[in-house]
Amino acid sequence: MSPRIAFLGYGACAVAGCLWGTGFYFGRLALNEMSVEHMVLYRFVFACLGLLPVALLNRVRLTAVEWRMLLVSAAFGIPIQFLIQFHGLAHTTVSHAALMVGTMPVLLGVAAVLFAGERLEPVGWIALVGSTAGAALIVLGGHRGPATQGEPSLYGDMLVVLSLIVALAWVLLNKRLMQSHSPIVVTAYCILSGTAMLAVWILGPMLFNPWRQNKVAAPPFSHVSATAWVALAISGLACTATTTFLWNWGIHRVPASRAGVFLNIEPALGSYLGVRLLGEHLGPYAWAGGGLILAAAVILTTRGHEPQPDIILE
Repeated sequence: MSPRIAFLGYGACAVAGCLWGTGFYFGRLALNEMSVEHMVLYRFVFACLGLLPVALLNRVRLTAVEWRMLLVSAAFGIPIQFLIQFHGLAHTTVSHAALMVGTMPVLLGVAAVLFAGERLEPVGWIALVGSTAGAALIVLGGHRGPATQGEPSLYGDMLVVLSLIVALAWVLLNKRLMQSHSPIVVTAYCILSGTAMLAVWILGPMLFNPWRQNKVAAPPFSHVSATAWVALAISGLACTATTTFLWNWGIHRVPASRAGVFLNIEPALGSYLGVRLLGEHLGPYAWAGGGLILAAAVILTTRGHEPQPDIILE
């Protein structure tokens, strides 16, 4: 591998990690003006605008079994994971949610052991214990009572963790599909299919409005501010479509075990944006927990010798 290709590959992964790190921040800006369901729908509509040309220019034939696997993967990866994750964000802070995402590399390592037959070294198990302890410390820093606006909560933090567990199913199913198809094409088809499911889930109940006493509200449009539209466009085009392209391009040109460390930019940058731009506060438990999570993720990704899954969802 030439130094130039290696530099570009690592650079692509680093930029992807930085863009993923802004996802919760832009999501919070949009949530100030609309519901979780409408925010997620708009985000993926913008993502589809960037991915539709890829699907049209790279058509592939899937078997019936592959179509079923793709649709199940899309259901886990788009409507289920993102609705759970951003409902969690609505009940916690950007900084807490971002730090929780730092457990993802460790969860991937455990999934590889349980479902892919890979072995985890003793240092990896130590990293797993440290990451779990870190997540527990972050949760301890949140409120246990009803969620307060702008404050972390146990309910919100646990929803974010649940969304990461759901994301594992998406990663493992996509990994099987990418054994016989291009990662970028699988990504485009999966996101387009998942967005269609999301649209049916959110907009479908509106068809029954003539017979409903409590009408289902239509997605907001005219009263949405320019700030929210920009945040949604960046979330969809940059934090979803572009990051996927950059990550897949980079991971095919540099060792995945080394590129995986750039995933740790997401929780670090996300928590920094929450504290710096939104005025959030991280208590001593959250700082200690975040440090444990990031340290565990760095140890696991820099010492690993097995390839990581080719695709990660924010």
